[in-house]
Amino acid sequence: MKTEIATYFWLAFGNLATTAFTVLPADPRHYNRGVAPLRSAVAEESGAAAATTTTTTTDDASSENEVNENIPTNLPSECGMDYVPLATMLATGQLAEADQITRDALIEISGARAKGRDFVYFTDVKNIPNTDLATIERLWYQFSGGKFGYSVQKRKWKQAKGDFEVFCRKIGWNTKDGEVERKKRWFGASEFIYDVKKAPEGHLPLTSALRGTSLLKSLLNHPVWDNEDWKQEP
Repeated sequence: MKTEIATYFWLAFGNLATTAFTVLPADPRHYNRGVAPLRSAVAEESGAAAATTTTTTTDDASSENEVNENIPTNLPSECGMDYVPLATMLATGQLAEADQITRDALIEISGARAKGRDFVYFTDVKNIPNTDLATIERLWYQFSGGKFGYSVQKRKWKQAKGDFEVFCRKIGWNTKDGEVERKKRWFGASEFIYDVKKAPEGHLPLTSALRGTSLLKSLLNHPVWDNEDWKQEP
């Protein structure tokens, strides 16, 4: 029975178990004298834990405030689109979520959703307002340090001279199984790299090429890239 109690005390209070079972003597007259050090030890442990919790909470709150201060809120849209969620995901490094939000936004601002579709045809791209695509691009560009975005992909596309395979190699959309080169898997367990430090330039955002490269080409040839006005903050 004593062993069971000792084991329980150890699991519940850690190092205090030793104090509890060595300080308390068998003579009941000494119990209060023995309990005092135990209470003192508990109080010290509790105080230390409280101080650590307070410090951790304060640090977390401080970090959260810093992140919130870095999230822009003046994000223009001609379609009434709210880009704060995209900004938040990018600011906090949640790139997979940001990538999905970007695709969802394109479906919305291209008018595809209004037509009852949950994907964008290349013919829909012309309906995307410059303002909205510029807002999306500034966010990707800003929070990746100029490493991600459609404008970066456009530059890589030019370097590849419009060759899709060369382009995919440049931005890391290809991988190898032994000697066999293939496109990275997107669905299921994604093989793409959602890390600014590890991914190649132009790796994100992703654009599906299941229906061919027309959609990607249309996005990279959008008139918003005709000049660098998209870089100007509103």
